[in-house]
Amino acid sequence: MVQLRYCFILTVSALLSGWLFAASPNTHAPVIVELFTAEGCSSCPPADQLLARLEQAQPVPEAEIIVLGEHVDYWNQLGWQDRFSAHLFTERQQEYAYTFGIEDVYTPQMVVNGQAGFNGADGPRALQEIRRAAAAPHSNVSLLRKDPSDLALTVIHFPAGIKNVEILLAITEDSLASDVRRGENVGRRLTHTGVVRSLVSVARFDARKSPEFTSDLPLHILDDWNRENLNAVVLVEVRGSHRIVGAAKLKL
Repeated sequence: MVQLRYCFILTVSALLSGWLFAASPNTHAPVIVELFTAEGCSSCPPADQLLARLEQAQPVPEAEIIVLGEHVDYWNQLGWQDRFSAHLFTERQQEYAYTFGIEDVYTPQMVVNGQAGFNGADGPRALQEIRRAAAAPHSNVSLLRKDPSDLALTVIHFPAGIKNVEILLAITEDSLASDVRRGENVGRRLTHTGVVRSLVSVARFDARKSPEFTSDLPLHILDDWNRENLNAVVLVEVRGSHRIVGAAKLKL
């Protein structure tokens, strides 16, 4: 697993502290930042903190940064059972590894718009990839609350050359924390933002034949999720590669 040097963590922390004062409130192109993480991984807390700062500071004026914390399950056998983990996220990371030509998965790994994967605590690289993603062509995605149990989704203007599209709906939860009692992070209180509670496919189609997509999306919320901290996130992906060409976030 990736080991982070103390001096590197301090450098990233200093950069992020500055972002809190330099960030612009303007948002434009939605950019999805996924973090594959685990509470049993001692290298992951700095990456979790980076993810939270990216969301809070919004340091790239031309982007709306939408974060997804995806807790993998392959750390669970090493001393601590991560209650937010799911094999679904391990499989998604493995699919990215295949796309990127990486032999093994690792934590922490950050992926920006499904197109660039790197060490999840690398703040400067994250900024670079977010700026690049914000400048790329993207679809216009509208996500509205229709009623307490349904959302209304509209997607238009798919980038040129896009054919096979898949639309995913994620429900994320902010302001989560765990007191870790075993494993590499024993004794630490870990905090998380944008934790993916569910991730489901809601549509697949040929964008050349359907230049506009509209649909109602039913909400499935479990009782142990804090409704005040939930968000709905739509991802418009290219099937097979997970390249993200559109996104939207709505606080529930």
